[in-house]
Amino acid sequence: MKSLELLVEKIILSSRWILVAFYLGLVAALAVYALSFALKFVKVAQNVFSADEADMILAMLGLIDAALVASLIVMVMISGYENFVSRFDETEADVSFLGKLDAGSLKIKVASSIVAISSIHLLQIFLNANQYSDAKLMWYTIIHLAFVVSAVMLGWLEQIMAKAKGSKDADKI
Repeated sequence: MKSLELLVEKIILSSRWILVAFYLGLVAALAVYALSFALKFVKVAQNVFSADEADMILAMLGLIDAALVASLIVMVMISGYENFVSRFDETEADVSFLGKLDAGSLKIKVASSIVAISSIHLLQIFLNANQYSDAKLMWYTIIHLAFVVSAVMLGWLEQIMAKAKGSKDADKI
């Protein structure tokens, strides 16, 4: 019976390598998104002298938004791989620029990135407010606020869990 248990555990632990397919898919998605960004940039550059200030601001916000989405993809790929699949060899890869990201802090960073992306979208909408009905503007704002509240709640819960973990560690001493 013990050998069956060891086999099941080995299969379950080995299954984490299936996640590599998802991370490689994110690498491919990032490459496709980089092409999309390049096309957006070329379009902005072509219109730099003919576009008015509001259009340029909207275009720049679109480029910033794309950079935030790309950064989010990189953060999820690297920290997800390191947290759930395998640690990077320190001699070959320096991922210290991410800091130490456990699953909890990764959730907070992802939520913060989503709030930043949502903020940019909302700003783009407000700059074109005359194209939207009051009801749509209200719903876009409510959706954005839901993202903000979710991010704040995740941060608050992570803080509570860190304090609880700290008090448990102190009890062990």
